Amino acid sequence: MSDEKVAVVTGASRGIGRAIALELAKTGAAIVINYNGSREKACEVKEKIESEGGKAFIMSCNVADAKACETFFGKVIRELGRVDILVNNAGITRDGLLMRMSEEDFDQVLDVNLKGTFHCIRQVSRQMIKQKGGRIINLSSVVGIAGNAGQANYGASKAGVIGLTKSAAKELASRNITVNAIAPGFIDTDMTEGLSGKVKEKIISQIPFGRLGKPEDVAKAAAFLASDGAGYITGQVLCVDGGMV
Repeated sequence: MSDEKVAVVTGASRGIGRAIALELAKTGAAIVINYNGSREKACEVKEKIESEGGKAFIMSCNVADAKACETFFGKVIRELGRVDILVNNAGITRDGLLMRMSEEDFDQVLDVNLKGTFHCIRQVSRQMIKQKGGRIINLSSVVGIAGNAGQANYGASKAGVIGLTKSAAKELASRNITVNAIAPGFIDTDMTEGLSGKVKEKIISQIPFGRLGKPEDVAKAAAFLASDGAGYITGQVLCVDGGMV
């Protein structure tokens, strides 16, 4: 492998993860497209990157599984030699009112969104320390900052990601590794597509910009935090939310 940068993006087969993978590919990084559900969609992202002259690899891994993460990163490092950028984007929702929320729905969301981020940071930080540098970008949410009715589990997981980001940033700064979070607002993806017109209208009324964000808006922020220009920024939470929070 040449000395080009290697970026791992979890949950990169669609939505925000897909947009981040495509944006980082434009910067010349080789992209590892991690997916857990749809191989077909991951292959589409790989094809798009390659059609634009980039380099991409697809590897499946359920980030909630600590052992699977160890195997996954072991494979990435064996095959590509390094990891310069990690974007922890994989996430799920299991919305419901607090009184009716099952323990399983609470645990599943925390296992993927929060523990998954922890597993990936833990695995990649060893390699980045060896390399004497790296960029870690974690996807939080405005819901982790401001809360949202019906999303107690999601809000808790995304608030946890912020605490994890700030602590990891302090631990890893001396090794030239930055750790930052992006907190998207309401972004036009598969996750928001299922919302009724009435719910969408209510959401849009809370956004000073008066519209939903695009996955590309988040991807541009991630590309900046992954760049050499962001080398003195760590432990921060960047809201990409049209002024909502």
